[in-house]
Amino acid sequence: MRDYPNTPRGHGLALLDAVLTRRQSLDEALGAVSGRAELARRDRAMARLLVTTVLRRLGQIDLAIDAKLAKSPPKKRHTRNILRQALAELLFLGTPAYAAVNGAVELAKALGEDRYSGLINGILRSVDREGRQVPGAEDAARLNTPDWLWEGWASIYGEATALDIATAHLTEPPLDLTLFDHSSGDEPDSWATKLSATLVPTGSLRLTRPGLVPELPGYKEGAWWVQDAAAALPVQLLGNVAEHRVLDLCAAPGGKTAQLAARGAKVTAVDRSAQRLNRLRDNLTRLELTAEIIESDVASFRASQPFDAILLDAPCSATGTIRRHPDIARLKSPRDIEKAVQVQQEMLPIAIEQLAPGGILVYAVCSLEKREGPDQIDALIAAGAPVVIDPLGPYEIPGLADFVTAEGAIRTLPCHFAELGGMDGFYAVRLRKNEKS
Repeated sequence: MRDYPNTPRGHGLALLDAVLTRRQSLDEALGAVSGRAELARRDRAMARLLVTTVLRRLGQIDLAIDAKLAKSPPKKRHTRNILRQALAELLFLGTPAYAAVNGAVELAKALGEDRYSGLINGILRSVDREGRQVPGAEDAARLNTPDWLWEGWASIYGEATALDIATAHLTEPPLDLTLFDHSSGDEPDSWATKLSATLVPTGSLRLTRPGLVPELPGYKEGAWWVQDAAAALPVQLLGNVAEHRVLDLCAAPGGKTAQLAARGAKVTAVDRSAQRLNRLRDNLTRLELTAEIIESDVASFRASQPFDAILLDAPCSATGTIRRHPDIARLKSPRDIEKAVQVQQEMLPIAIEQLAPGGILVYAVCSLEKREGPDQIDALIAAGAPVVIDPLGPYEIPGLADFVTAEGAIRTLPCHFAELGGMDGFYAVRLRKNEKS
């Protein structure tokens, strides 16, 4: 990040280069940018907005660039990404032309690409003169979705739902909060008022313009934590966990651990990432909750006695979270699905082994891919695993009826609650271990 100008556009370009050129996740790149304290918090937020807009609209933006080039664009390190960022400003963010154009030209000069500054200036001014016409507006969802993802979703859910999913990825999602205890009277309504939030049917609080999270009412008091509405659902499949020994595998950064602990469970939280476990500890400290925290790979973790219940939020392709992490659509490939399926196949028997007879295992993935969801469970049972699906009744948990599949699992999609801003895509299923196993 050291070579980039210390401005929102400079940092935005650094993030774009990290994701699209060096194939680094946006979260990792953001961590490096956030480490530069001299860039104001508001400017860091602007840099992130520039980048996520490019990633959400990359198909349309590249279409606009290619329409202005008579031949392939120059193969310089930064030029195309400078154009991408500036076009995101002109076409989607409403930035004044003088600011977007001059900012892009100055950025090119600052990075030693002076010879292309005229090209950048010409393309951007041409787009502005022509009324900032957004290419492919009528087919935006399809244009901005990689072919392999679109074809997979159309095959699984049908083209109409695939279109709804892809459309949900085009806008910045709202912020969801899970209340520490939403079982007492009018407390959710009270917090909704304090936070200017909407209470969604599943019990989460939703903020469309949250501002800085640590400055929101209730943050310091530990009244809530950030967690997408869909991510808060798998724990509910476990039912009453008070005083039960519950194992949370792949637990960090800890939203589900907090849910379990807040419900009175005796939680053992396992994750292999020391850095992510530090975030989990910080969250639990703020919430004044406790859990046994163990840094370990799932493959090598073994407890001295079986657990009453286990939550396995397994590593996956994370294609259900593209609305929050648009870099996933640009970084993942079918090979990542293959790798995730293999890891899940290895983890499930290990989890079952540590479950007491008659105990409950909830398997969850934030993926839209069938192979990581129902196909994985079908294969597990077909292979003779000592578990059966314990189906969720349509009205067993308030607010979930529309998400319950014919098999009694939960399937949420990014287009669910579309009128409220959508939700992440999750698959979660409840398994019960045989009594004699």
